[in-house]
Amino acid sequence: MIFGFFLSSCLVVRVTIGSWQHVLPIILVASTAILLIRASNRKLNQQKKIKTFQFLGALVSLTVIVFHIYHILLGNYNLSEDLPLFLCSFLALIMPCFTYTRRYWMYEILLFWIIAGTLQGVITPDISNGFPSLDYFRYWIVHLGLLTIIFYATFVLKMRPKFKSVFKSFFALQIYVIILMVLNNVLGANYSYLNSKPESASALDYFGEWPYYLLVMEVILIPFFLLIYWPFYVTRKK
Repeated sequence: MIFGFFLSSCLVVRVTIGSWQHVLPIILVASTAILLIRASNRKLNQQKKIKTFQFLGALVSLTVIVFHIYHILLGNYNLSEDLPLFLCSFLALIMPCFTYTRRYWMYEILLFWIIAGTLQGVITPDISNGFPSLDYFRYWIVHLGLLTIIFYATFVLKMRPKFKSVFKSFFALQIYVIILMVLNNVLGANYSYLNSKPESASALDYFGEWPYYLLVMEVILIPFFLLIYWPFYVTRKK
């Protein structure tokens, strides 16, 4: 009976909030990330810390690349839906640029993008095909992997944002959004949900219909970034 329940839950088409397919990977990866960060700080020298950091970046990037190559080979690749232009997929794709160079300006931007954007995807997942689909594993490796990387940079490599980082990240995001709006218009696409909200439940449901939810997001973005910065400000003062 237990096996039958497990099997039937695996056949659910879309992952629902609060289901084991939602909660279990978060618990597993969060626990692993905490252990990795603690072990790195206690046992690894600087060179090994950097190698671990680079491995994490390569992992999330290769996950996205393999996922897209697989769909291209299947012959059902759709430029208006399948390009890695959603924020988290885009960040995962370029993440080795950060993990290999460790440029501080990239950290300043990525910290706020990842925490603000990826956390929303973790809390309200938009996964049309649940376990054990490739899309399911790709989604969690990318979203939880990005969070692990930025926390590793913060707590192991000791990178910290400055107050001006909030505004650098905000203005960089505006450039990304403008480029994406142009591409959406050309491709007839809805990357990063700039033209309509996702099918699954999300925080956007509380912000009204299009285009009002975009305006609300613009208004709350800097306060949200400031909230992310606040713990760093407090600890720096101490």
